[in-house]
Amino acid sequence: MLYRSTRTNFTATSPEAILMGLAPDGGLFVPARVDFPMLPWEALTKKELPEIVSDLIAAFFPELAPLSRSMARRAYEGRFDDPAYTPTVPLGDNLFVTELFHGPTSAFKDVALSLLPHLLAASKDKVGIGEDITVLTATSGDTGKAALEGFRNVPGTRIVVFYPEGGVSAIQRTQMVTQTGENVAVAGIRGNFDDAQSGVKAIFRRYGPDSGVRLSSANSINIGRLVPQMSYYFKAYGDLVKQGAVQAGDKVDFAVPTGNFGNILAGHLAHCMGLPVGRLICASNANDVLYDFIRTGTYDRRRPFIRTNSPSMDILVSSNLERMIYFLSEEATMLKKLMENLADKGVYQLPRDLTARMQALFYGARATDEEAAAALADTYRKSGYVADPHTAVALHAAGVYRAETESDRPIAVLATASPYKFSRPVLAALGENAEGDEFELIGRLARFTGVPVPAGLASLKNKEERHKDVIEKEEMEQFVLRQIEKKL
Repeated sequence: MLYRSTRTNFTATSPEAILMGLAPDGGLFVPARVDFPMLPWEALTKKELPEIVSDLIAAFFPELAPLSRSMARRAYEGRFDDPAYTPTVPLGDNLFVTELFHGPTSAFKDVALSLLPHLLAASKDKVGIGEDITVLTATSGDTGKAALEGFRNVPGTRIVVFYPEGGVSAIQRTQMVTQTGENVAVAGIRGNFDDAQSGVKAIFRRYGPDSGVRLSSANSINIGRLVPQMSYYFKAYGDLVKQGAVQAGDKVDFAVPTGNFGNILAGHLAHCMGLPVGRLICASNANDVLYDFIRTGTYDRRRPFIRTNSPSMDILVSSNLERMIYFLSEEATMLKKLMENLADKGVYQLPRDLTARMQALFYGARATDEEAAAALADTYRKSGYVADPHTAVALHAAGVYRAETESDRPIAVLATASPYKFSRPVLAALGENAEGDEFELIGRLARFTGVPVPAGLASLKNKEERHKDVIEKEEMEQFVLRQIEKKL
């Protein structure tokens, strides 16, 4: 199966696209023909998560199809703390939460990043690459740890993660800087996530396929990361059918905490494959560039960057929007110009017809920290369910959507992280004492909820801090080159 860049006619096979991560022209890989593999969606919704992922691999990466079942089995079996992998929990009033945080790092990124190392290894074998590959990743909080855990000590790979110093929660930072593994490196960036992400993209542009340096990505810019994320939309829909909340064929709306647009774009791809998705509710925090874009068609990153209680969404440049616009338009030349305007001027305007098409698929809503905290507290009061701050943004967005549209369709809110990763704002929202260090607060929240602390978080307190580098954005390239020089 061929993939092409969103910006030019550059094409690659699916293993090549997975290995490169980012196209040499700076674009993102999409199927060369935007007629998505049409699997029988109803049959998919009756399967467990590893089987769904296996079928998606075979459909989107047919060159790797013979290995799809074994890769999915090794990626998931015994690594999630819930036998349903991504269970869907009813909250009442036709509102549901699909929990995506039962993997080894307690965040939704585990669903894709448990699989990506296997995809990368299989792609290397298929293409015939013998040299080591360096996986570069910028993280706003959760991708970093999930990627580090997934690629730890994987033969023939090294992983380098950059995070915004001071821009992730204390638990997220501890997860990353205590990571073990002979092939892992972590550094904080003095700046925000957009600085880290643009720095990584600049390194990709500088060291292309012919540079002698083999790079790949674990961010959702990598098509190998995006495809498995579709799985939990099918799984959630199947859960709702089993629970009697919908009949097969009824539409379901999904509310998605959104930063880099990969998680919600996976829902759009599932919809393109036939899943009866009603509306995708794009939930933004105070960094509301996506809210404005969906409402107006104008993308304008020229605004203050705000640090919030939902740091994984503190993003002003959402990379996967580029794919969404391409799927709507199939106009690489226009898209290249839009991305140039974003880079040079900080703003671009989507044509009116594309804006209307986008608005028919996506709905934009936003929440301040205070509004998210109120939604978190209200949800707990009504149902006894404790959400993390990112999920709380989506809960607020779901309420706004219902009030504005008067829709009575079921809404599945994607819960992207365990509340234990953000104990301080969760306790504060619930009116509890939020003073003390992060590990004391984890214990306090556990006593309050009665829910066991995930094993990966419970063991963090006594781990050694192994990665202490904090660098300027301009030093990222040299940091990467120093890691490449080290022998695996």
